[in-house]
Amino acid sequence: MQIYFFTGAAGYIGSHTAYYFLKNSDCRIVIFDNLSSGFKENIDFLERTFPQRIEFIQGDLEDLDSLDKALSAYPYDAIIHFAASLIVQESVQNPLKYFKNNVANTINLLQIAQKFAINRFLFSSTAAVYGEPKEYSPIQESTIPNPINPYGESKLMIEKILRALEVANPNFKSVILRYFNVAGALMEQQGALGQRGKMATHLIKVACECACGKRETMQIFGEDYETQDGTCIRDYIHIDDLASAHFFALQSLLETQTSEVYNVGYAQGFSVKEVIDCVKKVSGKNFIVESAPRRRGDPSILVSDNHKILTNTQWKPQFNNIETICKSAYLWETSLE
Repeated sequence: MQIYFFTGAAGYIGSHTAYYFLKNSDCRIVIFDNLSSGFKENIDFLERTFPQRIEFIQGDLEDLDSLDKALSAYPYDAIIHFAASLIVQESVQNPLKYFKNNVANTINLLQIAQKFAINRFLFSSTAAVYGEPKEYSPIQESTIPNPINPYGESKLMIEKILRALEVANPNFKSVILRYFNVAGALMEQQGALGQRGKMATHLIKVACECACGKRETMQIFGEDYETQDGTCIRDYIHIDDLASAHFFALQSLLETQTSEVYNVGYAQGFSVKEVIDCVKKVSGKNFIVESAPRRRGDPSILVSDNHKILTNTQWKPQFNNIETICKSAYLWETSLE
């Protein structure tokens, strides 16, 4: 039985990925999370669904003693690292928080992992490392990163640290997944896992909250971009497909022993207005949408080229449909009422 160490898996992406791993392989997972932005409800669901295969440790990556104890407990096959601060606008307003939590704490994790010779590492990165690409055609992994906010900068710093560590320790190998915009909820058990939390910033969740009457209005931040309808364009990926991408990317790493960087998206973009209209359609609800100025740090267009992960791994997206994504997010939001 393989044993994996998941950081931050009480959160949205981590919990879905843990579910996919447990559902599709004979593995055991130790989850290390301080619950600062994650939810114990997600851990409870995983423990009920997969009894005896989940161990939860409430701990902080700042605490080297806790990390040491947790990482010494088992001969881990890999670390899957989700724990991070991840709101772009907050990173602009409070950059030190992002460099401390994302970069310094990842160094702590890597330091202790090296002590125990845990040399397989799957890193949750972001398309924000690309910044505002000069070419708006689908972004390849070879595109030179140029982040325009501290969140993206912090993730790129970690990518560079991983590369440096591979030079220092030839036994260390990593897979970096650069996510595009993640949305939706677990398809297999609707209402069991999804995006929790108040004060959401993700477009689809905000629109779904409006459709459920949890918000009176929402805003479009900028309608003067050089796009077809003047609003930003993003590549939206269903959470279940993102979770499976982790699984197949790690399997490829374990088989090939080769470090890789992968974009994870559908290579298709939708504008803010198109997404809002889609949520209105699948919910059957109308809601007020206001115009607001652009936000600092928002690129105009981010659409992935996903050829590399489709070619190098066995990943096959199952939910590449904007209506499917929006509907699952809406049904999840109604389950939270």
